Amino acid sequence: MFRPDDPTAPPGQVFDAPWQAQAMALADTLVQAGHVTPGAWAQALGDALRSDAITALPDSLDTYYRAVVMALETVFDERVGVSKATLTQRRHDWEAAFRDTPHGQPVVLK
Repeated sequence: MFRPDDPTAPPGQVFDAPWQAQAMALADTLVQAGHVTPGAWAQALGDALRSDAITALPDSLDTYYRAVVMALETVFDERVGVSKATLTQRRHDWEAAFRDTPHGQPVVLK
């Protein structure tokens, strides 16, 4: 689905930050493993890109990848069975673990 050697791909850097690459890799993994069809992923991403939360933002790579995350959350909720509430709680748990971890130590989710 996402091929780096695609001659029609945009030139130059595709990702501004590691999380962007990770989000796309997660989407690709879900499709390749058969958890989500390519059509369902395309629909979720298209819906996210057309959402009010995204269309109000400047047209940038950051905005695009925010839509990717929104689409992933939708796919997890509707197709994988992980609710948005569960994802939100897990994000809060990781943020707390990060804040509570001394500098230089590995972050451990409790």
